[in-house]
Amino acid sequence: MHSNPQQRAISAAPVINCTAQLSGTGRIADDLYLLAHHERTGRPHLQPRAVGLGLAGALLAELVLPGAIRIWRGLVIPGGGPPPPDALAHTILSAVTGEREHHPVRDWLLFLARTAAGDVASRLGEAGFLTRARAAGRWPGRRPRWVPADPDSAFAPLVRVKAAVDARGPVPVQHVLLGRLATACGLAHQMSLYLPPVARLHLEGAARYLDPDLRALVAATQTAVESALLAHRM
Repeated sequence: MHSNPQQRAISAAPVINCTAQLSGTGRIADDLYLLAHHERTGRPHLQPRAVGLGLAGALLAELVLPGAIRIWRGLVIPGGGPPPPDALAHTILSAVTGEREHHPVRDWLLFLARTAAGDVASRLGEAGFLTRARAAGRWPGRRPRWVPADPDSAFAPLVRVKAAVDARGPVPVQHVLLGRLATACGLAHQMSLYLPPVARLHLEGAARYLDPDLRALVAATQTAVESALLAHRM
């Protein structure tokens, strides 16, 4: 692989109204990023490797949803559908279509995970959902941290997962996918602090609303995260 793939703040982006803020950007990776970080401090709830792999899966999911890519026999292949209208999605799609051979989902997860957190944070920053907080102290090399500009909007993705859990009938695919990817990368415990005890079972049952490509992507993401965490412990 040759290519290197490269939204919550009323004060930082006054042109975005409160309703737009709470509704989020509508992108899976943006919602997952907010779920994976504290709504006030911006500190991650997971190890960086798990966050990166989860976001890598979410970025691929953003291309699977409109059919821009597909998961075929464990490989990521071009799907012919239109990509979402943002630069990051176009960069990743160009990387996929620019390869001479098709690569396994795991390879793309590992590749994208290297920069996924920074890429998604930058996208959220451009949309006004994150802002940079100056790091405390004067240690050389310490970088400013991304923090949610509005805690309520940063908490909104969890509300969407709860809607998928509470629903009695079909639910938006994006809500189910968000919950399944969050569970896959290790956020089940964090979500359990706010969701009912049966939430995980409900999300597993709701997975029937996902098409085979998305189910395969979620499974590959979970396997990659589990492997990374196991290697970290050894």
